Amino acid sequence: MPINFTPLYTITPKITKLLLQIEATKERILHLPLTTSVISSLRETARLSTTHYSTMIEGNRLNSDQVEKVLHQNEHFPGRERDEHEVKGYYAALEQVEKWAKEKTALTEPLIKQLHALVMSNGRLKVKKSPYRDGQNVIQDSQTRKIVYMPPEAKDVPDLMESFVKWINESHDVPCMIVAAIAHYQFATIHPYYDGNGRTARLLTTLILHRGGYNLKGIYSLEEYYARNLEDYYSAISVGPSHNYYMGRAEADITSWVNYFINGVMASFDKVLDQMALARKNGEEDQSELLRKLDPKQRIALELFRSHEIVTARQIGALFGFKPRTCAQLCKNWVESGFLEIVDFSNKKRSYRLAKHYESLIF
Repeated sequence: MPINFTPLYTITPKITKLLLQIEATKERILHLPLTTSVISSLRETARLSTTHYSTMIEGNRLNSDQVEKVLHQNEHFPGRERDEHEVKGYYAALEQVEKWAKEKTALTEPLIKQLHALVMSNGRLKVKKSPYRDGQNVIQDSQTRKIVYMPPEAKDVPDLMESFVKWINESHDVPCMIVAAIAHYQFATIHPYYDGNGRTARLLTTLILHRGGYNLKGIYSLEEYYARNLEDYYSAISVGPSHNYYMGRAEADITSWVNYFINGVMASFDKVLDQMALARKNGEEDQSELLRKLDPKQRIALELFRSHEIVTARQIGALFGFKPRTCAQLCKNWVESGFLEIVDFSNKKRSYRLAKHYESLIF
């Protein structure tokens, strides 16, 4: 029988210090005033970077410029069809992760199966959930063909994944960063699929961080940190006395991996600060006084008005995952404060536009 999921790790003084630094950096980023157009641009850059580096880790041969051309200009590169499919699948899965995070969708096994299906989908949005592997697989060194890791047997995967998801959802007293680190490691260790495990593990990490309040406006990329330190990435995630799951890998102390992961988050957050500082230096700072009058939810709502001149109460509710009554009260407060103007007063089709005073913030 498989061993229940009980990760062994220690939150060292160094990790504690990094966690505090991450919190401080997060607050600085969230309060830096930038135009929504600049944030949108930085977010898209982060998506492209995440897609490029996460697929590159798995051997994708497209460079960053080619990834952008495949995704935004539908260009094709002869002999790189599989690489094109990978970046399209990853990008689609990343967009879905962001949507799930905004909607506060529960993390379940069916969600993970759908996430993996999107990764392998060539960009299709309607996909059948991926069943777990039905046989043994191994990870081999691409040059020597030596076995690097032998995951658990297929018959044990369902129980392990059940324990894995249960642990994530019940770890309320564990810092989100630690949960994300362990989830990344454990998913890769269980290796529930024949292919796409690494990409799915990294996307799952992103989902957990975003759900935990660490989306940072969607403008950071952990994947770049992994790719630029690939040897360290593989070394940190290869913990335990044996390459065999049943010979110590399952009970290994993963403190070294947690430390590596937290360092990566810190480095990624620091890069966001640098990017935002550069944008401000280049004259792309917002009308600061006007933006500071808005609360965090209003700033998020600005992005909705960038693509819709008029929005419904239902759209605003979906953005925050609010129930109709909560959303109605929020919209009422925003109208009274002068943030929104009512377009349609009927209860069934209640809709709003951004008050003229704030329209300059969405251009």
